[in-house]
Amino acid sequence: MMGRILLVEDDETFRSFVQVILGDEGYEVRIARDGLEGAQILAKESFDLVITDLKMPGKGGLDLFRESRQDPGAPPFVFLTAFGTVDEAVSAMKYGAVDFLTKPLSGPEELLAVVTRVIDHQQLSRTVQSFKDAETSGLPPEELIFAGQAMQGVRALILDVAGTAATVLLAGESGTGKELIAKTIHLLSPRGKAGFIPINCAAIPENLLESELFGHEKGAFTGAIQARLGKFELAKGGTIFLDEIGEMPLVLQAKLLRVLQERVFERVGGSKEIQADVRIIAATNRDLQEEVAQKRFREDLYYRLNVFPVQLPPLRDRTDSIPLLAVYFLNRFSLQTGKKLKGFEKEALSTMEQYAWPGNVREMQNVVERAVILAQGTVRRENLSAIVLRNPEPAPQDSRDVLKSMERDMIVKALEKHNGNRRLAAEDLGLSRRSLQYKLKEFDLLKNN
Repeated sequence: MMGRILLVEDDETFRSFVQVILGDEGYEVRIARDGLEGAQILAKESFDLVITDLKMPGKGGLDLFRESRQDPGAPPFVFLTAFGTVDEAVSAMKYGAVDFLTKPLSGPEELLAVVTRVIDHQQLSRTVQSFKDAETSGLPPEELIFAGQAMQGVRALILDVAGTAATVLLAGESGTGKELIAKTIHLLSPRGKAGFIPINCAAIPENLLESELFGHEKGAFTGAIQARLGKFELAKGGTIFLDEIGEMPLVLQAKLLRVLQERVFERVGGSKEIQADVRIIAATNRDLQEEVAQKRFREDLYYRLNVFPVQLPPLRDRTDSIPLLAVYFLNRFSLQTGKKLKGFEKEALSTMEQYAWPGNVREMQNVVERAVILAQGTVRRENLSAIVLRNPEPAPQDSRDVLKSMERDMIVKALEKHNGNRRLAAEDLGLSRRSLQYKLKEFDLLKNN
């Protein structure tokens, strides 16, 4: 849908003419036969644009415009006016109306040019606002975001889902880069030119979270001295990123479920239904299935969010990415501090590769930043933080890794037994030749065989 437009016009013939032009272009058009009906509709529904006749019996377009200004999320107005009332339309523009058209129209192109310009400007304004709330530019290069063999499966999933409208649930330990992946999905999506609005559900007090998400009306609670837009309105046309979704209170979970199901919401203290034209990406470091079992997370919401799950591996499972990430952070912080460092000494990188990184990439970033501040010439082992320098206990080995190691050993022994003959080795292992070929590639054994 290109946009929702409220058309307020008492002339039935002209109203039908405008409705057909806009409808044929793909806009959703809601009609009101006079200013009073228009005001009633505006009080209940949200729109991207209002096109209204300036002069109508009872409540005119100018009255409708002035009343709408009490709402911080009010749509822009374009007035339809006869030649005799052009001065009034021009005067209304001083108070915030965006344009006017004189009747009769010279043709459909005149109307569509104004509508397209106004709605495009609305989208640009929301994007500017989103940049104020969240920096969406300056992402690291793709090879950094998906550095390491363990991230290649994640990369494939992201490329598959980015171009769709599907809700994505990112799971992974704290510091694995869930927001970075969410931004990447957003920028690769059809909504990439609109806003990306993040909100950390764990960082905002429970009594304020609903207002942060959905906004509030003036007087909705003590301290609400004026109406305020929430993140869902600011993200209109773009993406909202709900970080630490597992921390969301149950009461709010029910309201979020409604947004996912019906694509509408109301501000706190309001009754007007606002369209939720957003893509939702959620993230958690909790096991949401366990949270559901413990009745701390709604099962129906979990299934609504879990349309396209993506599991991000911890840094200890992608140690092959550490040298690349370390150099990236070193260059970044060297530039910020004005230092000219040559790089890492071998012992420093080796120590970093042996450390388990419980805080993942975020912890590594902090460690490198501190090392850059202390380093002279090159980053030495002693520039690393004390916790990294301690003789690290080996990270618990994943049972899957143990099985893969055993599988690799069996393949190597079978090939040695049959002097490198893959057909005989495959028969010995009970595999097809194609399966063996795949395993050789997976375990990097093709060079020797």
